[in-house]
Amino acid sequence: MDAIDEMTCIYNNLHGYVSDETRETCRRFEELFEQGLPPGPDTDWRVYGHWAQLKLGLGPEGGHEHDERVLRLIRSVAERDIDWTLMDARLLVHRAGELVHRGHTRYEEIYRIPFAAACRFGFQERRELLGRLTEPSRRSGSRAQGWQARSEQAREALAERLRELLTEPPGHGPAGVVRNMIWECDDFARLLAEEYGPRLAAPEALPLLRHWNTARSAKPSARWLRTARTLLTADTVALLREILTRLVAHRERRVRHMVDGEHVWTETVFLHERTIVPVRGMIWTCEVTEERWVTSLLGDIALTCGTGSNGMGSTCRSEKLTNAAVGVLARRGGLEAIVPLARVQAKTRARSVLAGVARTLDAVAEQAGLTREQLLDRTVPAFGLGPDGVREEKIGDHLVRLCADGPALRFVNAAGKVLKSAPQAVRKDPALAELRITLKELRQALAAERFRLEQALIKERTWRWQEVVEFFLDHPVTGRYARTLIWRAPQGPAGIPVRTDDGWELSDPRGHRVRPDPGTRVGLWHPIHASAEEVRTWRDHLLEHGIRQPYKQAFREVYLLTPAEERTGTFSNRFAGHVLRYGQAKTLLNQRGWTGLSIGHWDYECGGDQGAAVRELSGWRARWGMHVVSSPEADGWDTASLCVGERITFHRDGREEVSGHDRVGGHVAREGASPAEAALTEVPPLVLSEVLRDADLAVGVTSVGLDERATGGHEDYWRSYGFGELTETARTRRDVLARLLPRLRIADRAELTDRFLRVRGDLRTYKIHLGSGNILMEPNDAYLCIVPGGDRAARAVFLPFEEDGGMLSVILSKAFLLADDTSITDPSITRQLVP
Repeated sequence: MDAIDEMTCIYNNLHGYVSDETRETCRRFEELFEQGLPPGPDTDWRVYGHWAQLKLGLGPEGGHEHDERVLRLIRSVAERDIDWTLMDARLLVHRAGELVHRGHTRYEEIYRIPFAAACRFGFQERRELLGRLTEPSRRSGSRAQGWQARSEQAREALAERLRELLTEPPGHGPAGVVRNMIWECDDFARLLAEEYGPRLAAPEALPLLRHWNTARSAKPSARWLRTARTLLTADTVALLREILTRLVAHRERRVRHMVDGEHVWTETVFLHERTIVPVRGMIWTCEVTEERWVTSLLGDIALTCGTGSNGMGSTCRSEKLTNAAVGVLARRGGLEAIVPLARVQAKTRARSVLAGVARTLDAVAEQAGLTREQLLDRTVPAFGLGPDGVREEKIGDHLVRLCADGPALRFVNAAGKVLKSAPQAVRKDPALAELRITLKELRQALAAERFRLEQALIKERTWRWQEVVEFFLDHPVTGRYARTLIWRAPQGPAGIPVRTDDGWELSDPRGHRVRPDPGTRVGLWHPIHASAEEVRTWRDHLLEHGIRQPYKQAFREVYLLTPAEERTGTFSNRFAGHVLRYGQAKTLLNQRGWTGLSIGHWDYECGGDQGAAVRELSGWRARWGMHVVSSPEADGWDTASLCVGERITFHRDGREEVSGHDRVGGHVAREGASPAEAALTEVPPLVLSEVLRDADLAVGVTSVGLDERATGGHEDYWRSYGFGELTETARTRRDVLARLLPRLRIADRAELTDRFLRVRGDLRTYKIHLGSGNILMEPNDAYLCIVPGGDRAARAVFLPFEEDGGMLSVILSKAFLLADDTSITDPSITRQLVP
């Protein structure tokens, strides 16, 4: 194979196309070279350089002996000032690597032209071009052994020259010192160099940075930790905390890669592999840092790195860093590590991370002779709060109260007056700083306990009554929620806990009380097991007594089999055909415990645009199929923006079989059901209800039918969902409104119909859809577009369950606004009100 054929083979593969003109030019170079003549005055020196490099090829077996004329050619090209482009440099470096791979061993000559081309660019471009030459080979297998040996030989031979090319001079200052060590492959590395460069490059911190940059294994050795301990000082500990706190706030961003001014590809970058190494070293160093903030900060790091780009996901922002943080928490041990680990367990859905957390929790539980759930029951921190959920600290002349209700810090002066904010006299007091850390931890613990109590409802956990009293009702943190929930003994009465002089009792809506025996098994009441009358009674009771539950329990939606599902037998199409915003839907489902959903505009032949979300519950596995419907061009041929829900099937855990894909409204990939699909009549009612409830929530939050305007191509769906029949969630919303309306100041102006809240203003009458919140105006059903706002009167309405900015709040906000439509001043609204 001559140089021209070699050019065609390699250059075509990397550059896409070698024109006939280029091939002819190279043939002319070949002829002139054979005659010992120079290439001529009108030479395209870039093409000449590519051709010259190919002359180093000695055939498929490689070798060391090159024609001296070729070596002189290579040196003359390298010495010439050629206007190389970045794409040229990439090709030259890649081709040199291929020559090494094929057994060519004159490494200095092979890389002479690529190095000369690299010199034309800045240090970051050089690192991108030549970085792989500085890394050990990661190939495995017997066939890779020869390649690894040759790569190592090339690395050793070129080490000094690579250092010259990649090392910034002293004139670049502290930032250059940091970049020389960790490079600048992402925004976080840039932050470390530019903002923290002076501190990281200081004599006391630089050895530690070098040590951090050796953290390349899965976990630290005892020797690594000993070295880290000896390098720590008070200042570097403070620096460590500051940098890791910035890591918690760091987020990924879309990076457009440009080559020679043209967009080549786009990727989402959180941290580059090179940045992960020193950051992992920082996390490991927390293992030998005896500071109060370490455990909480490690939990925050694990949450940031262990969730996906929308805050949750079955994939991690950085699995390596998540596992590093979880590993340090595990090795530090102690009950104080349980709370951050429980937070990670509640949020992340990456299997490897969950496995690591589970192993740690199980190990601690086994040491205590408990199950994992029992361990979590017993290790919720109290934060020094009293039985009333308040902790008081005297700071100077002021009293500072840490309150679980809120949660918040409240300040009281010497005269007993509650202040709106921290007084100047205590703002810099270390004791206040400690309380603020505790407040943050309290907020995190409350969120984790709310989640844990809802999971206990769904999974039908039970406890002995004495355990409920000790670990839930009497606990100043968990008790804030547990005391508002409905509890019941199997085959016994249900009630809300009421404290008496000598203990706790359960009180039903009629005021009848019962005190379970200490050993009686007690669990949380679920409406799936109650009659419609009992559910109505409990709902009225909550509103009448102003009891606000941490999640929907009495007002929880219940999903029973429909006649259509009885006919389909093994699948539910109840939520099929809904057009959802994919990123939002995936995030919400992940928060509810679903995993595995990853679809986009890739690998169409293997079904990259089709997938399923999976949830395991009580020995069952539910699968909700989805496929992409958004335009690949609009999505940049990457993750989908829109998807459509398909059928939901159930499988006994461990018996699921992957079968063909089945779409609603599209082609049917198979006839009949997979043997692994269970009949819906066999699925436990609670499992069926909770799975369908998750799907309803996903539709109710992420459907494009909620948009102010119809999304192009989905106008019919927007009209159907935005003003059509109500789902179970919307029907529950209607039930709440039916109870709330008589209590509201707009009661004489509002009424409920089957699908709408009808509000009479002075200018027009409005119909607010109870599912989407969209508005029609009578008499012609003209559409009214209002961006949801935070109406003060609506915020003051008591809701019997926590709903931060949910659809019920949106509907109430719109109702209060439209009932007083003559007071509306926003021109974007008033111009729509004109008949």
